[in-house]
Amino acid sequence: MTVNKLEEHQAVNIVVLDMHEVTSFTDYFVICTAESDRQAKALQQILIEDFKKEQVAAPLSTEGEVESGWWLLDYNTVIVHIFSAQARTFYRLEEFWKAAPVVLKIQ
Repeated sequence: MTVNKLEEHQAVNIVVLDMHEVTSFTDYFVICTAESDRQAKALQQILIEDFKKEQVAAPLSTEGEVESGWWLLDYNTVIVHIFSAQARTFYRLEEFWKAAPVVLKIQ
């Protein structure tokens, strides 16, 4: 499971939002913070490999660069957002999507 892999590889402030009632383009957002660019890249690779093993699927798209501090993996029903601490504070996705119920929160 995505959250388990993120937690296992020391992502912090992991939040899962149920997007069913607030948007039609995905079912869940998984949001986490990486403490370095290197960790963010590693988390991306780990998740891509894990999804391939579980679902035999590659992401529909991946986005993000070191400079942005925000990396995204789009699996259609699940969109994973990996942020630097600074970018997460700036973009405030949880606040923007505050109508979405929080399914899970790991500090």
